[in-house]
Amino acid sequence: MSSQAPSQARVIPLRPPSARPGTAGPTSERPATAPAEPAAREPLWRDLVGDVLRRERLAQERTLKDVADAARISMPYLSEVERGRKEASSEVLAAAAHALGLGLGDLLSLAQGELTRRSRPVRSHGRSTAPYNGLCLAA
Repeated sequence: MSSQAPSQARVIPLRPPSARPGTAGPTSERPATAPAEPAAREPLWRDLVGDVLRRERLAQERTLKDVADAARISMPYLSEVERGRKEASSEVLAAAAHALGLGLGDLLSLAQGELTRRSRPVRSHGRSTAPYNGLCLAA
């Protein structure tokens, strides 16, 4: 081994030379346009379910610990579910719902109602993405 350290670190570029800022490259890479506005995102199911669980718990004036103990799940995990940070299994959702005096169907119906309330009709490729109403949708 050499006892002498190199005077410069070796740098491996991640982009090809033509793509680096400040270097000349093909002029047809991207047109200079204003950035597009971010598309409205539909809410995530875990956020909706978490919001319903928290709203029901607070309406009953119960603590997170009380509901977590009744559901036999950890308090930090229930907190993560309520904040939409964790995608809970159906077993966990059923346990939390039962601890609040709800059935799993009640919880899911409330979450579906919340989804309908928050969503606005969006058109994509000529088809509506309105909430599923129980009818078979043909492709």
